[in-house]
Amino acid sequence: MRSLLAAKLGCLLGLLLLPLLCGLLPARLRGAGPHGRWRSFVGCVAGGIFLAACLLDIVPDSLADMREELQSQQITVDFPFPEFVLTVGFLLVLVIEHVVLDCSERQAGEATPLLSCAEGPPQPADPAEWVVETGAHHFPVAFQAHSSFRSFVLFLSLSVHALFEGLAVGLQDAESKVLQICMAILVHKSVIAGSLSLLLLQSRVSACCFVALIGTFALMSPLGMAVGIVMTQNPGPSSTMAQCLLEGMAAGTFVYITFLEILPHELNSPTCRLPRVLAMLLGFSAMAALRFLG
Repeated sequence: MRSLLAAKLGCLLGLLLLPLLCGLLPARLRGAGPHGRWRSFVGCVAGGIFLAACLLDIVPDSLADMREELQSQQITVDFPFPEFVLTVGFLLVLVIEHVVLDCSERQAGEATPLLSCAEGPPQPADPAEWVVETGAHHFPVAFQAHSSFRSFVLFLSLSVHALFEGLAVGLQDAESKVLQICMAILVHKSVIAGSLSLLLLQSRVSACCFVALIGTFALMSPLGMAVGIVMTQNPGPSSTMAQCLLEGMAAGTFVYITFLEILPHELNSPTCRLPRVLAMLLGFSAMAALRFLG
């Protein structure tokens, strides 16, 4: 029992430090100049990673968990309830975003609806000018669409998912299972942390907010793992159904952000179309390979 607890605590520390490091390193790309073109392609790689994480990991896992829980509770309904929960999460973000945009339509940069076509001055021919920094005097429309609110919604969705990933590790009762699941989550979360960091850098968030969001995201899996450890040490009433509901809604928000925010934002450039698509396919293939290897 002590060796199992020691393994969990070691995994908890790893799940905190490595994703935190991977999330903070891309902050060195904030500079303008030659880094702009390179960072734009890295953003497309990140888009492919989020596409794979959405369709191959988060959505199928949440649907499978919900169906399994309904079956274990012997609940039979002639209605696609897991898909309904996912759609509720999708619509929740849609409604909240448009309420916020409607209330702040006079504020520049936040009033452009996500689904609208790009309007305004043409984008610069040089991708190096796409770099967004606090205090810059020019913001192309495509980057204004990457609002701070949407970045926060993405952060919230990923954080909820990371919380449940950590909870899954903390609830294991075998040391081998703890190490196996932790290694998979560690690779997955580190890649996601780097991608989230790049997308936050493309938003108009301050340096303090950036560090706070990345730090909070890094803490989510260890927090969930700590809750799981406490639950195994002190068994109590199960709240699996509530967990499945929250995870399903988080998956819905992830679908919204992936398909209506990240991919349109990264691919909505008239220049370097094929290299951008290839970069997105590279990110998708990398995450798909990790998923295939378990």
